Amino acid sequence: MQVQTRIRSSAMRVLSSERYLDFLRARARLARRVRGAAPAVHYFHEVDDPYSHLAVQKLDQLRDAYPVTFRPHLVSKPGAEYQGSSRHFDHWALRDALSVAADYGTTFPPRDPAAPAPSAERLAAANDALAPHLTTPDFARVATATGEAFWSGTQPPGGTTGQGPGRRAIAEGNALRQRLGHYLGGMFHFDGEWFWGIDRIRSLEQRLRAEGYGDDSAALCVPEPKPANSAGLAAGHVVLEYFPSLRSPYTAIGHPRVLDLIARSGVTVAVRPVMPMLMRGVPAPRSKQRYIIVDAGREARFHGVPFGRIVDPFGEPVKRAFALFPGAVALGKGMEFVTAYLSAAWAEGVDITSDDGLRHVAARAALDWTELLEACEGTDWHSVLDDNLQRMLAAGLWGVPSFRVSGGRAAADDAPAYACWGQDRIWRVANEIARRA
Repeated sequence: MQVQTRIRSSAMRVLSSERYLDFLRARARLARRVRGAAPAVHYFHEVDDPYSHLAVQKLDQLRDAYPVTFRPHLVSKPGAEYQGSSRHFDHWALRDALSVAADYGTTFPPRDPAAPAPSAERLAAANDALAPHLTTPDFARVATATGEAFWSGTQPPGGTTGQGPGRRAIAEGNALRQRLGHYLGGMFHFDGEWFWGIDRIRSLEQRLRAEGYGDDSAALCVPEPKPANSAGLAAGHVVLEYFPSLRSPYTAIGHPRVLDLIARSGVTVAVRPVMPMLMRGVPAPRSKQRYIIVDAGREARFHGVPFGRIVDPFGEPVKRAFALFPGAVALGKGMEFVTAYLSAAWAEGVDITSDDGLRHVAARAALDWTELLEACEGTDWHSVLDDNLQRMLAAGLWGVPSFRVSGGRAAADDAPAYACWGQDRIWRVANEIARRA
């Protein structure tokens, strides 16, 4: 294993651990006490972020359930380098929020995702209207109403110059968000720990309860939506295209649930691995990479998935693995190979940069090493991965794991295929398979 890989892997092991989160929490708690400040949850609201519009609808419910101060702040959109694909980011966020709003008990005004984004003047007017309410008890109510008008297009132009109280509030909110170490809107921060949007409010609630706030016996305010029961669906006429990456922590922690969904539903699967985002030129600043691995570790613990004994396959190691994938497919073991590799690299600490490590992966996938190498001869793995990537991009997605569901009853009604991104949406994929079956 190269020195760079060893150092990077060691850092990722630390960042994904519960011990590291404990350190962040203790450090923030001590700093707060030194300042003589009371504990508070900071919420960063971005008016033109669909996820913020969903999250703010839960703010008053959280305030009622947890006796701790909630402090809202206004922030602006993150830089393009934090958006993955800035060309697709806004369109995807809107489409996703529309898709999951009702499941979370929230609303999002109907809107054509292909319509132009609201103007800068309307955004400035919305922020100016919200800024005076940051320190009043009605912030969540006003923010929800403002968001409804903003996203539905019914908000009056306002005539703002963008120099009003909203601009000053955003500058202050951006500065605090950056100082605390994040970049997105719709975020909650409590004593050293970040929670993204409506999907992570459950984790914020668990943290608050662990700190002695709230009632442990009460139901969570915002649990993760429960998927439809897909057991015994015999959904062989429904097709699930699954786009994983071998160098993706979110793929690794979601993969067992994907396998379980496939086994329970009987859906027809096409596994289409793609090159890691960083290796295809998608930017990810260090603060984003750090948050992803910390969050992935926390999510793995939430779902009870083995994770954290990491040997990062970035670069040549993952290319060597991808070169073996067409051979595994030819031998009928494509998914088994992906499963074995993800487990080895992200949970078992196997040195997948070495031949011995790859032999271990092959054996765990029930593949004979010699037969696997022979099956790879003459295959073009670059073309396979490029075709998979083009299919994923055509669905309006760029990150992993991604999913595309087609066929079934919906196909007879000429309904379009459903596509989504992220291990946070596996429950939504299950619902779509059930609907089509």
